[in-house]
Parts: sequence; structure tokens; C-alpha cells
Amino acid sequence: MSWRMPAETDPHERLWMAWPSGGYTLGGTDQDAHEARAAWAAVARAARRFEPVTMVVRPEDRGIAQAYLDPRVGLLEAPLDDAWMRDMGPSFVLDESAGARADGTARLGAVDWIFNGWGAQDWASWEHDAQIAGTVTSAAGAAHVPSSLVNEGGGFQVDGLGTVLLTETVQLDPGRNPGTTKAEVEAELERTIGARHAVWLPRGLTRDSERFGTRGHVDLVAAIPSPGTLLVHVQYNPEHPDHEVSGHILETLRASRTADGTPWDIIEVPAPAQLHDGEDWVDWSYLNHVALNGGLVACSFNDPHDEKALRILADAYRGRHVTAVDARVLFSRGGGIHCVTQQQPTARPRA
Repeated sequence: MSWRMPAETDPHERLWMAWPSGGYTLGGTDQDAHEARAAWAAVARAARRFEPVTMVVRPEDRGIAQAYLDPRVGLLEAPLDDAWMRDMGPSFVLDESAGARADGTARLGAVDWIFNGWGAQDWASWEHDAQIAGTVTSAAGAAHVPSSLVNEGGGFQVDGLGTVLLTETVQLDPGRNPGTTKAEVEAELERTIGARHAVWLPRGLTRDSERFGTRGHVDLVAAIPSPGTLLVHVQYNPEHPDHEVSGHILETLRASRTADGTPWDIIEVPAPAQLHDGEDWVDWSYLNHVALNGGLVACSFNDPHDEKALRILADAYRGRHVTAVDARVLFSRGGGIHCVTQQQPTARPRA
């Protein structure tokens, strides 16, 4: 097989999500649970305007999920620990080589990374979530592409042309892949998603690097809206520790190249103006959005920078209708819109 992970902006067959079921995601009160369910439902509703959406849901939660969700959202029952489909779900790929399928279309595959709760963190549980990639793969009718790499979909970004963005603190994390080298990670990514050129970032955002974070997911700091173009999260306020962090990331990306050797066209996207949420420095990011067929579902934060950031996204994803969803409830639980979604590409006819 010759697998390639398409760009997120390529046509989709559908979008996959998982329903919040318990623990910190639902929170400790009925109001907390309502806020979480309403937030996940809002993302699904916005996405369903542009393409089919399937929600994985625990059998015992089907009724309550149906009460919140657009009735056009499909449901797939399976046991769950958590609700971050980007990380526990498969990364879909295509085999576009001659003879991949007799009907002339590309063959759909799904990379099943090992998921261990973002580096076997003591607050996480993943007994059921570690099986979701296989469940989704089967339901999608995709070829199973197993991997020995502990990895999550939020831990990398691709341009569909051979470039992958990574952070050293995720794929090289001793809690994920102890003793693994960059060369070994890159070889596995070339085998599974067709990445032939890796751009390694030194780390992720401050809060995401602390106890309840992912230890540095790239989908908070960079996104690829089109070949050769990078959206980069920049914290301009020197009071926030991410001012220095995002500066280092920006320097790294300016010095990097795409797989074909060209420099990136870098577009800076300002962090929200709010610095703190009462518990810690925020890691709110407008880059944690999801591109859809003709649309983009983006994060808003009831923040003075929302309007400017959404204009930047609309220009970068020209031709797509931008829908903003308040993502504060999602981020208070550890992620954003990109984190709760996973796209399944369309297996198009081979060129």
C-alpha cells in the first residue's frame, strides 16, 4: 500500500465525533453536564450544515444525546471514556495507486495509533477510547492500518503533499514513545500517512504543557489552510508566558520549509485578549478549528479579538463559510473544536 493523508481542506465523506459521557468532561454538577453536552452538540450542528456527521455514543447515553443533537447526526454506539475524537480516533488516509480499487477510486485506510491517555497521565482513562479507532475504522469500511507509535491526531498537522508538523514534546514524550528517535518517528509517519518531510516544533502552549494538558499538541499553534501557507498562533501580550513560547515557534516555522523546499507564507493569528480564566493562563486558540466541505467551524471566545481572528480565517479559507461556535466550555475541559472532530476524506476517482 502507498498511503497518503490528505489535507484537511480536501473533500470529506463525513465528520466523526464522540459524545461526552462522564468524568471531568461532564463535570461535577447537572449544569456542568448540560454545558458540555450543549457545546458538543453546537459543534455537531454547525458541522452538519456542510457534511454528514456521525457521533459515537455510549449505548446508555443514546437517549440524552438524541435530546441535544440535530436529528440528522448519525449515532454509532460504543463504550467510551472521553470525547476527544481527534486523539482517540483513527487518522484517515488514501491509497491512490493504480489498482488500489477495481472501481477506479482511491482506497480508504485508517491509521490506528496507540492511544494511552496523552502519555499515560494519571488523571486520564483510556481502556475504551483505545479501541475507538478500530470501531470507527470498521464502521467507515476502511482498511485497518495499525501503528506501533503512540500518537494522537491533534499532535500533528499535514499539508497533504508530504509535509507534517510535529512537536518534540508529543511524539518523543517518554510517556508515549520512550527511547524513540526522530528518525524512527519520521519513518513510521512516512509509512502510515505518506509524510516525507517533518517540521519539528520545540513544544506547545504553556497550559497545554501542564498537568492536565496534552504536553504540546500542534493543533493549538499552527494550521495549514492551503499548500505553502501556515496560520500561526501568536501571543502578543508579554504578560502571558505564551508570548515567549509563540515567538520561538514562529522563529522555528520561519526557518522551516515545505516538503518541496519552499518557505512558508506565514499568517500570524492573534491569541484572544483574555489571558487568564481564574485557574490558569488560557491556551485558547483560534487555530483549533475544523475545515469542512464549503465551510469552517471556528472557535470564538466572546473576546475582543474574535472579530479580527475570524476575518483572518475567512481570508485564509476563502470560499468557505465561517461559522463561529463559543469554545470556552470545550477549552475549560482541555480542548477545542479541532480536538472533538475527525474528518473522513472522500475516496475520489484516481487522476
